[in-house]
Amino acid sequence: MAVSHFDEKSGIVPCHTEWGRWWQTVDELHIEVTLPANTKSRDVKVNVTNSSITCQILGKTLFSGNLFRKVRGDDTLWTLEDNGTLLNIVLSKADFSEKDSVWEALMKDGSFKADPITYIEMSKKMDLEKLQIKYPGMDFSNSDLQKNYDSIPGLSNTL
Repeated sequence: MAVSHFDEKSGIVPCHTEWGRWWQTVDELHIEVTLPANTKSRDVKVNVTNSSITCQILGKTLFSGNLFRKVRGDDTLWTLEDNGTLLNIVLSKADFSEKDSVWEALMKDGSFKADPITYIEMSKKMDLEKLQIKYPGMDFSNSDLQKNYDSIPGLSNTL
């Protein structure tokens, strides 16, 4: 999957699942699904609305439900890569300008939730990406922010 220049320099912070992994940027959500070898596009069904997603492979539903936040369903892009062994789904966040645009989980019901450490790393990464967008002439890919991420609401009890 092609990643932004910032992601190429600083890496991604993935949340691993039984079917693959997902990660996020300020304005996008990336989902990678590991597939059986030689899977064809006709074997894949991805249905995305502004608030939900369903992914079926060879007639089997891997995940389905309401997304953690709204996306632009019509902007969804999915591709098969690596000789049909990898499905990449890219969702455009509808609310990426909001202050708290970090998704805690893929689904609203908490399915595929990032563990506390991964969530903190995602938050750090997205804060750096926001700085990169605000100050494009500077390189924040190896920066470390002095922010108390351990005090993120809802996470202090789980650390």
